[in-house]
Amino acid sequence: MADPTPVIDDLRAESDELDLLVGELSPEQWALSTPAPGWSVAHQVAHLAWTDRSALLAVTDPDAFQTLVEKALTAPDSFVDEGAEEGARLPPAELLSAWRAGRTALDRALRAAPPGARFPWYGPPMSGASMATARLMETWAHSLDIAEALGVVRPPSDRLRHVARLGVRTRDFAHTVHGLTPPADEFRVELTAPSGELWAFGPEGAAQRVTGPALDFCLLVTQRAHRRDLALTAAGPDADRWLDIAQAFAGPPGAGRAPKGAER
Repeated sequence: MADPTPVIDDLRAESDELDLLVGELSPEQWALSTPAPGWSVAHQVAHLAWTDRSALLAVTDPDAFQTLVEKALTAPDSFVDEGAEEGARLPPAELLSAWRAGRTALDRALRAAPPGARFPWYGPPMSGASMATARLMETWAHSLDIAEALGVVRPPSDRLRHVARLGVRTRDFAHTVHGLTPPADEFRVELTAPSGELWAFGPEGAAQRVTGPALDFCLLVTQRAHRRDLALTAAGPDADRWLDIAQAFAGPPGAGRAPKGAER
């Protein structure tokens, strides 16, 4: 993606939509439990604020960001939870203000970044477009958890194209973090967008394929739903295995969500 502006615009829209959801919550609603074990609505927003600050450092102060990476390496299993816990202890108004300020600063930094610049991250370095895509993916995924806690259904939009593309591009990464060798051949992924448009990725004649609703694919790669509860079809053994391990986010393999009606 040569011009990062479209995905930065969509990241702003996704964040603004979530802001409408949490901007007027009561203290009791901020404390509601979400589907992520141990995380309240406040933890979810605190995590987004923390990650936005990390991304801002990566874009504007790589040396300071490297300090964060070194800290993460000392406590890889608790680093993310500690950041969320720290922010969740803030008064809701203060947390909301911090999240708004951080995402606004990141928006400006990404728009001002030199064309072709790449920034360090917890995985491989990323372009401005990739950084914005990752932030949109996380914002969308965590907003789903918040909406479920509040008993709200968020209609999907075609901004999910960015999440779907990231899910496809992280196929090999998902295999690697599970200690598996990525498939040698590309897959064909055909997804039906919320608007009804067909999104296609990979060679048209690929032997192994994944098809289904784009929303379901995005729920899968962000591990917001179990594969059993989604209308995704895999043709070929490697494509089938991928749907069991897919993840679009950096870090170790996620625990995922249990099937509906199942207990952990």
